[in-house]
Amino acid sequence: MFDNLSEKLQRVFKNLRGEGKLSAENMEAALREIRVALLEADVHFRVVKQFMEAVKEKAMGQEVLTALSPTQQVIKIVRDEMVKMLGTHQAKLRMANEPPTIIMIVGLQGSGKTTSTGKLARYLSKNGSSPMMVSVDVYRPAARKQLSVLARDLKLPVYEGSADETKPLELARGARKETIQTGRDILLVDTAGRLHIDEELMTELTELRDQLNPAEILFVADAMTGQDAVKSADEFHKRLGITGTILTKMDGDARGGAALSIRSVTGQPLKFVGVGEKSDALEPFHPDRVAQRILGMGDMLSLIEKVEESIDQKQAEEMQRKLLDDDFTLGDFRDQMKQLRKLGPLESILGMMPQLGPLKDIKNAKIDEGEITRLVAIVDSMTPKERANHMMINGQRRKRIAKGSGTSVQEVNTLLKQYSQMRKMMKSFTGGGGGMLGKRLAKMKLPSGFGFG
Repeated sequence: MFDNLSEKLQRVFKNLRGEGKLSAENMEAALREIRVALLEADVHFRVVKQFMEAVKEKAMGQEVLTALSPTQQVIKIVRDEMVKMLGTHQAKLRMANEPPTIIMIVGLQGSGKTTSTGKLARYLSKNGSSPMMVSVDVYRPAARKQLSVLARDLKLPVYEGSADETKPLELARGARKETIQTGRDILLVDTAGRLHIDEELMTELTELRDQLNPAEILFVADAMTGQDAVKSADEFHKRLGITGTILTKMDGDARGGAALSIRSVTGQPLKFVGVGEKSDALEPFHPDRVAQRILGMGDMLSLIEKVEESIDQKQAEEMQRKLLDDDFTLGDFRDQMKQLRKLGPLESILGMMPQLGPLKDIKNAKIDEGEITRLVAIVDSMTPKERANHMMINGQRRKRIAKGSGTSVQEVNTLLKQYSQMRKMMKSFTGGGGGMLGKRLAKMKLPSGFGFG
């Protein structure tokens, strides 16, 4: 996400650094380029105008132009104004004074409401809440069926309703009653959508809002639709009073204009972003972290949180013990690859790394997700004894392993070589040679799935 904008802004700052001395003229030129970059990223023109006025007022001051590091000050000004544009701080979900907290999910048809309802339910469940879901879309039976399937996969409850409950409000009331009786603290109401905003839809949603008194009305928008998403959010807010937005398909939107515009246009915060199809691909929106990623500073906090959430702590400690005892087997090597895969698409992981200094080209690293799958298949095709002692894997065994894993003998040889290199490197590292770790990693030809290839 934001790849195009990030690249262009970093180019502007690089050109500024190349200037012998900053002047009003070259600053004006840089600001023009920033303005064009934002417009090309599909940011709303009014938002761009407000943003550029604020940046220009601060960046053209004498204290900036004559500072020891003026370019750094300009970058800081752009970052600070971008954070303001995105919403200053993370906007958390509001909770009702007394349970259950009711959250209405609204939006146009096809924006991802039902999928986002399931993802949000999973997120809330993982963070200590006990959500119940209900679909009140009585016009498309497939929508209710879809939510039921999601709920089953997530092992979370969904209110199906009785034969008598044929209207949206009846289903919502029944779900609220069920939520209270079962001791659940949050009810997510997946509402109907239309291809376009119409009076009938808004009347139905307004009636639901008035009867349910929800703590949140979250508008779901497809980031790929750009300014259409912003326009729809604004119209829904004027008619319904949304309290926040969930922006889906952010992983497929290289421009990011909707994310950068939606808060300024509606006055309501962007609360979550969908970054993939899996049920865990929903992230809280952090304006400061997103601004840093756009400016190439990385997002290490999100990366650390993702690692802490995905990696099994006990398994990590056991792996550390094995490394210290020089007992790191091919089976452990495979398990590490599986842990790495839990972090999600490797492109998104590299996108969280700072695009500066030696890491400036890391986002362009060639990622082959299939490499990890092949690696795991090769190790799985070995016997337990072979995994425990790689030295016993002779030519005949390598042929059998290649055939069993659907790979070639050359790929098996490459894996064994990489494993041996990793063992040597780890042994040197744990034995006190840690200062050489970076150089050794640079020289090693690890699988491209590691992100070093």
